[in-house]
Amino acid sequence: MATYSHSRVTTFENCPYQYKLRYIEKKKPDIPTTIEAFMGDMVHQTLEDLYKRKKFRQRIAKTSLIKFYRDLWKKNYSYDILIVKDELNAENYRKMGEKFLSDYFDRMKPFEQITILGLETQDRMTLKDGSQWHVRIDKLGCDNKGNYYVCDYKTNSRMKDQEEADEDRQLAMYSTWVKDKFKDAKSVKLIWHMLAFNKDAISERTDEQLEKLQDEVIEKIKEIENAKEFPTNVTALCDYCGFRKECPSFKHQAELAEIETVEQFKENEGVQLVDKYSEIKAKLAELKNEEDEFKDNLVRYAKQFEIDVVYGSNKKCSVKEFDKIVMPEDKTELIRLMKEKGIWEDFVTLNYMRLNSGVVKGTVDEDIKEMVDIVKDFRLSLSKRKDLEEDS
Repeated sequence: MATYSHSRVTTFENCPYQYKLRYIEKKKPDIPTTIEAFMGDMVHQTLEDLYKRKKFRQRIAKTSLIKFYRDLWKKNYSYDILIVKDELNAENYRKMGEKFLSDYFDRMKPFEQITILGLETQDRMTLKDGSQWHVRIDKLGCDNKGNYYVCDYKTNSRMKDQEEADEDRQLAMYSTWVKDKFKDAKSVKLIWHMLAFNKDAISERTDEQLEKLQDEVIEKIKEIENAKEFPTNVTALCDYCGFRKECPSFKHQAELAEIETVEQFKENEGVQLVDKYSEIKAKLAELKNEEDEFKDNLVRYAKQFEIDVVYGSNKKCSVKEFDKIVMPEDKTELIRLMKEKGIWEDFVTLNYMRLNSGVVKGTVDEDIKEMVDIVKDFRLSLSKRKDLEEDS
């Protein structure tokens, strides 16, 4: 049975196709890591070293902490690390991490708030259905009052608010492990050290909340294990993905990036097809606008001469006026009134889109599902190339 983790489940939620490449096909990404992840890793390792030295009663000075970080960065940095933001370079990120460490040092010294029980703690937790959950805690500690602390270092550029902290899955699952391992635990505090803001986000869960969360995780694991298709999901996170050369949504873009001349680019069959399709769509849009304009002109003409049929050389056009209703923007009260009058069922039509979604996702009754066939179809949509927008 596979061992699941917050990272593994989140990958599936963000992009099932990346999950397939990473966890099922065990493929290596095209790039080793991103600069954000690298900087975060260097900061984590530096803080781990700080608390190890504290454990052995070694002298801890901020200058030695920063030196350790700089040496670690120099030893591990490579030029194939992905930097997405054009306005920043590796040195910017190195200095950023240095600032995080400096601020943390000043705020937390002499680092005796809690008794450290573990650093980068690694273990497995068995869920109610027998699934295995990977536990990795940056810093685990306790005090003399039975309070335990699950701490996580975050180098995110956005502060985690209270609602996010109270809904976070990662540390909450770890608190279940803590309660199981340490029977004297009266409470388990979840703490995110938000290093970019020199602040902490803190949360705590009840046993009932943890029970509900574990059930949700088990259901998500079942969904993953029962998945037969792994579609791509294009989001802003794709800029940081290491599998773009294998991803159906970016493979052609990567292929074009390797082309050296404009002539070769224009000769690419895919480029030619999209350019022609875009041209056709533009003409259709232009024709639609022209059609609407001619409709208005025909209506105006018919009204002016009080006629309802306008004759051309080979065809004629009927112009009939009719009444139509305009629905209120908020239909709640209208629907309530129609139900109250007993006429709602007379006006409800089959919603094809909702039925299609329900059948494909398997959320409708099996008897209904057997009444329809599922076939493959394609939806085409045009949009501006993001990479060209950034270059312009």
